[in-house]
Amino acid sequence: MQANPGINNTTHFKFTKHSNAYMLVYIRESDKDKIMCQVEEKDIAEHLRERLKREQEEKEQKKKEKAEAHLYSIVKVACDEDFNWQIGKHVFFDLVDHDKVRSFRVQKLMPFNIFKEEVAKEFGIPVQFQRFWLWAKRQNHTYRPSRPLTHFEEAQTVGHVRDLCNKVQNAELKLFLELELGPDLRPITLPDRVKDDILLFFKLYDPEKEELRYVGRLFVKDVGKPIDILTKLNEMAGYAPDEDIEIYEEIKFDPSVMCEHINKMSTFKSSQLEDGDIVCFQKSLPAEVSQRLRCPNVPSFFEYRHNLQVIHFRPLDKPKEDAFCLQLSKLDTYDEVVERAAQQLGVDDPSKIRLTSNNSYSQQPKPHPIKYRGVDNLLDMLLHYNQTSDILYYEVLDMPLPELQGLRTLKVAFRNAANNEMDIHNIRLPKESTVSDVLDDVRMKAKLSHPEAELRLLEVFTHRIYKIFSSSEKIESINDNYWTLRAEEIPEEEKNLGPHDCLIHVYHFMNEENQNQMKIQNFGDPFLLAIHEDETLAHIKTRLQKRLLVPDEEFSKWKFASVSQGRAEYLEDSDILFARLQRSGVAWEQYLGLEHIDNTPKRSTAANQYRPPYEKAVKIYN
Repeated sequence: MQANPGINNTTHFKFTKHSNAYMLVYIRESDKDKIMCQVEEKDIAEHLRERLKREQEEKEQKKKEKAEAHLYSIVKVACDEDFNWQIGKHVFFDLVDHDKVRSFRVQKLMPFNIFKEEVAKEFGIPVQFQRFWLWAKRQNHTYRPSRPLTHFEEAQTVGHVRDLCNKVQNAELKLFLELELGPDLRPITLPDRVKDDILLFFKLYDPEKEELRYVGRLFVKDVGKPIDILTKLNEMAGYAPDEDIEIYEEIKFDPSVMCEHINKMSTFKSSQLEDGDIVCFQKSLPAEVSQRLRCPNVPSFFEYRHNLQVIHFRPLDKPKEDAFCLQLSKLDTYDEVVERAAQQLGVDDPSKIRLTSNNSYSQQPKPHPIKYRGVDNLLDMLLHYNQTSDILYYEVLDMPLPELQGLRTLKVAFRNAANNEMDIHNIRLPKESTVSDVLDDVRMKAKLSHPEAELRLLEVFTHRIYKIFSSSEKIESINDNYWTLRAEEIPEEEKNLGPHDCLIHVYHFMNEENQNQMKIQNFGDPFLLAIHEDETLAHIKTRLQKRLLVPDEEFSKWKFASVSQGRAEYLEDSDILFARLQRSGVAWEQYLGLEHIDNTPKRSTAANQYRPPYEKAVKIYN
């Protein structure tokens, strides 16, 4: 099972992907003894022997580690150095990514004091200058240093210390290493910690640059007030001692951001601050400066970062290929999203970008594009029912989208009179236009059999004609997303039908067995045919063969049937069709069926967005 890349990682929908590979190898009969023989070590190239030996050693080492895993613990140690390089670059919330700190694999029975010597070698910090804190996961899903280890606990084993904070079998032990450096950057003795001390960590935010960085930690008294440490905070930030600053507490970020202003005159205790809490501060800004900034304060910056997501942009005509990726905020407006996409594509007018949302279940574009300013923000573009995608499809239009939305674009098929091939024409007209306007446009674009040919517009679906449009019908109500629109020339014989004439539907079909029953399967291009009331099937067959240009040998194998309600009644040459095809009910349910083998070449299904794509074969060339 593989997680689908188009669905946000918070979801649990997975799709199975199967891959198979086959290789057929041919060898000469004369080389059989040389190839199908016993291979000895000397027959293997030296570099391959070394590689196989190395892989075998790695495999055995992993097997050994797995067998001995219950005897060891993984200990991860974070310190101020990690906070300095991670905060503002790799992490913005909490203090550190523990997967990016130094890690130790130690025996559970190792005394913790012996482990401290291992840390001293790795960090260059003598044991007497080390103080270790346990991390704790809080109810609000944050992860903070909670308390220092006691001397009694440090006298226990590593396994015992691990069990203090985590009862999960084989869980990692995470520690914060507190240390102090003197002016010469050498470690110095740590200050004693008393009961009313609170360890706080501090981040500095620059709203002009939208940058966040770690500036250090302080012990404060629980009855103390933020105003007592303002000078110290300005010193940590490199500000003037009397710089006016705003102070916030970073509380949580999952599932939503909570960052609250701290009253400088309230005690730390009354503000409910405790060991491991994070305080963020910034310069106070004038109102006019705040108004021009995207993230003028710490809460707005955290909200912005929390909503950032990497979006994969794909061309609508190549829905499986990423063209580029952009990191955007889910709160970005429609205009901001298309402007960033236009910049990436080098399009000078963002309104020429049209976006289409992703169906998170089928991993295909939705049938309808996003209307111009039809959504408030990026999140609205990514939502599909209760799923959030990370894919958007784009088109670069030849006119601004607002103008295009005032028009209606229809795809109309027309069989070219010059080469008898079906061409697709994109007809773009104002929404109030009629079918007559569509046919006039087709007339200008298509190659007709003669300039004065009359045209009509049909609605075709599953190789049947479902509707003949009136020339006065408005195009705004026509749906070409699922049906095929086909324009065609009206034959001369159909222009002046009399009371003794009839226009019938003619469809190609095959009989296919389905669950021990024969089922009619239509294929090919359906068409209309004018017949006369006294006309026999034999006469009509002559006209059909001439119209369809079918050779005599092949045409002799065809069968003809009156088909109604999915049942076929086969006809004889002497049958009068006018009497047999007296329509009742809907027109397409009763038709003249032409039964024969489907010899038309299969078309690619890539354009069908609702059909699952098939994997391409992997070809290996020598």
